[in-house]
Amino acid sequence: MAAPLLAYENLGVVQGSGWLFRHLNVYIGARDRLALIGRNGAGKSTLLRLIAGAIEADEGRRAIVPGTKVVMLEQDPDVSRFATLEDYVLDGAGAPARYEAEAIAGQLGIDLSREAATASGGERRRAAIVRALAMDPDILLLDEPTNHLDIAAIEWLEDWLKRFTGAFVVISHDRTFLTRLTKQTLWMDRGQLRRAEVGFGGFDAWTEAVYAEEERNAQRLDAKLKIEEHWLQRGVTGRRRRNQGRLAKLKDMRAERAAMMGPQGAAALQVASDDVKTKIVIDAEHVTKAYGDRTIIRDLTLRVARGDRIGIVGRNGAGKSTLLKLLTGEIEPDSGQVKRAKTLDGIVIDQQRSLMAPHKTVREVLADGGEWIDVLGVRKHLHGYLKEFLFDPNLAEAKVGTLSGGERSRLLLAREFARESNLLVLDEPTNDLDLETLDLLQEVIADYGGTVLIVSHDRDFLDRTVTVTLGLDGSGTVDVVAGGYEDWEAKRTRRHEPRKSAASKPAAAPPPPPPPPSRAKLSYKDQRDFDLLPKRIEAIDAEVAAAETKLADPALYMRDFATFDRLSKEVAALREEKDAAEMRWLELAEMVEGMA
Repeated sequence: MAAPLLAYENLGVVQGSGWLFRHLNVYIGARDRLALIGRNGAGKSTLLRLIAGAIEADEGRRAIVPGTKVVMLEQDPDVSRFATLEDYVLDGAGAPARYEAEAIAGQLGIDLSREAATASGGERRRAAIVRALAMDPDILLLDEPTNHLDIAAIEWLEDWLKRFTGAFVVISHDRTFLTRLTKQTLWMDRGQLRRAEVGFGGFDAWTEAVYAEEERNAQRLDAKLKIEEHWLQRGVTGRRRRNQGRLAKLKDMRAERAAMMGPQGAAALQVASDDVKTKIVIDAEHVTKAYGDRTIIRDLTLRVARGDRIGIVGRNGAGKSTLLKLLTGEIEPDSGQVKRAKTLDGIVIDQQRSLMAPHKTVREVLADGGEWIDVLGVRKHLHGYLKEFLFDPNLAEAKVGTLSGGERSRLLLAREFARESNLLVLDEPTNDLDLETLDLLQEVIADYGGTVLIVSHDRDFLDRTVTVTLGLDGSGTVDVVAGGYEDWEAKRTRRHEPRKSAASKPAAAPPPPPPPPSRAKLSYKDQRDFDLLPKRIEAIDAEVAAAETKLADPALYMRDFATFDRLSKEVAALREEKDAAEMRWLELAEMVEGMA
């Protein structure tokens, strides 16, 4: 292997009263495409700043090939001391040439003459990208580069990085972005840094193998404490398996929703019963909204059914926020009408995470200073609930202001999902979340009993969560597509494909191919499992809920330990049975699909 451009040996950083990480070895080759993966708070951004030379390590040796230019794109660039974004881009001795910056700015669609003080988060991020790319780095360090970017800008950045001849290291929650670009992976996990010569597409398989080997080692050593330390990792791997079952169910929901679509894309429920009205929570008919001479939404007809997961996508300025406000009643249309169910009770999780007070403790935010929290009508102990959202229970007394951006976002999700509601509005929910938290968020959305409206530029997240996509192209037209982002993209591609003229058609169509041979049907046992498992899974959920209600009694442990112990074991056994049932049903669903 060729000598690396940059390397660190025995890298260590102190944070607070202890080591954030220690004894890390890092090397970056000339054409490396590295994904840097790890939980929020593991030290990913700190490591990136160390590699950039922006901060000093407490121990370790840094070696770099002379003349190597290292450039870092930070999460939140500070433009406060500059009059315009152009002043920020062209500042400093190593600043890029003006013509280079202007060329990239034109492609990204950012006006560098914009006043820095009034620039939005997306504009600041674009300006930072212009500065970083125009500096012609040998090593490019990217910390959440897709935050605040629309899909068009993300795809432009992907294309640029594919052509980039240097090396880059990227921290990102955007699975699609990572999968398309990376060829190696750095994984920060429990104070260690592992490297694999596989891109993010192979990350899950690699980590599963690492966890399995650690589990075997722990069992051989009979190290109970070490096994206990793996509660998070085992939860994550189990969650990934459960998500496979949920993806299969999501596919069924999309097929069901597609069958409801009318010819104009509206949801025309074909149900002749008195319950029809209660199934529609938002009913928009011929809605139009304009600002000045520009029509943002034109003649939209849409019915949102109870339980729908609606994704709203489009470039910045296309009208996503306007559409969201129309659907939720924050603004009224210029023409047409939007009817909403009187029982609609929503919660909103916005980009700014504005509900989090930095001076409060985690305990105060979640449980008003107490030990217990009401979660959808069920009492849970604070420490147990923190674990469900991937927190160390010892963080209960930590101030919100000391948490990382991702941890604050996760805390907000934990608080809001505890509330009873039937409408959930998520505005860019994936910003600042790590991949494990995204897995958790997908699971919570899948289990949510109400309707969900999601504005997001995260393509993979939309493909894993939504049943209907509303796509805006900026002309006022809203495409209503059953499915996720890929389904909307496929519709756009078909629309722009040139139609073949009649003259180009062959004189005679070739004979149709012979029908495929019929495939074997499911065995009696397989068919029975396929039919009955969904009901059993629902029954298990009900049994778990009933047991957890009893366990929520804070006096049960002291009053009747035998019952507490029995219920705890029953819940654990039921969850294992549910995991096995979901995996079995998924296998059968794949068999059925293969027979179609």
